[in-house]
Amino acid sequence: MREARGRKGRLESGLRVGLALAVALGLGASPARAQSPSPAPPAPMTNKSVHGSLVRVDTRQNSLFMKSDAGEPMAWRLSPRVITEAARFKPGDPVIVIYRQVGAGEKAITAVAFPGTATAPVYVNTTSGRIVFRSGPSTDGACGPHPGPVNETAIPAGGMTEIADDCWCCAPSDQTCTPANKSGLGQAFLIRCYP
Repeated sequence: MREARGRKGRLESGLRVGLALAVALGLGASPARAQSPSPAPPAPMTNKSVHGSLVRVDTRQNSLFMKSDAGEPMAWRLSPRVITEAARFKPGDPVIVIYRQVGAGEKAITAVAFPGTATAPVYVNTTSGRIVFRSGPSTDGACGPHPGPVNETAIPAGGMTEIADDCWCCAPSDQTCTPANKSGLGQAFLIRCYP
């Protein structure tokens, strides 16, 4: 009998300790309190560009070397198709690399442009698939959301388009984008398109 009472006492004591521990850990809290706060939405990717001059193109390493207008040496690894196109240009030619900052120190290249190499803005799709290319006017000289009309063109892989608009963007064929990049006379090779 004493043994049964001792077991019952230990069992009740263990249950009280377990219940106290559950409450302390938040297991007994209401669902509203137990939930952690929602994570912040991811920050939008930022469009950036580097202007400079071509130093050289290394076809074995699929790399384009440039010197920025600020005097910084830079290297960019590109697809063999883009490297073949870039190899046609001479050291000293102006070059612009348009990219998105996708993480700490991580850049995803949207396009490589060679200003002054065409009489109009020409965009060549060097991605592996069909894309949608959107262009439109600037607002007070700036690209981004604007009330003006937007022109849209589907460009197959390997295709190209010529525009007369101030601003452009490209996206996968089943998505859309806001023309936030400034256009200019010359050729640009589209490498990766984002919504």
